[in-house]
Amino acid sequence: MTLVRDTGFAAEDWPHGFTDNPREIAGENGAGLDLTPDAGLEALEALEALKERLPALRLIRIAFGSFADGRGFTLARQLRLMGYRGRLRAAGQLIADQYAMARRAGFDEVEISEADARRQPEASWLFRANWQDHDYQARLRG
Repeated sequence: MTLVRDTGFAAEDWPHGFTDNPREIAGENGAGLDLTPDAGLEALEALEALKERLPALRLIRIAFGSFADGRGFTLARQLRLMGYRGRLRAAGQLIADQYAMARRAGFDEVEISEADARRQPEASWLFRANWQDHDYQARLRG
């Protein structure tokens, strides 16, 4: 597994593991929360119930089963609008062309497999690391 950040590829640096059970999340050393976009409204409802605990969550990982499924971007944006300020990771089937979109949606990093890292080397991702440039939506909001 490889992490993609604005500075390039990085190794995993999260030592606490992940869980899909929000009750197992406990403050600073708790597991990261795993979400799937197919959970949809149920995931958002569960997060709404956890809203007061969002500041204590240090990492939320949202899985993408396919690069063609944009629901993870919506879920990330909703988390940011709910006030989540912790680390937000997209994981799974994303391609380098989606990196700027992932960053604009609120993700801090993308987790890809080693095979995907070989198919789309670091230079492909770094080419899109200037995600704040060419943001037509920000220009329109002016």
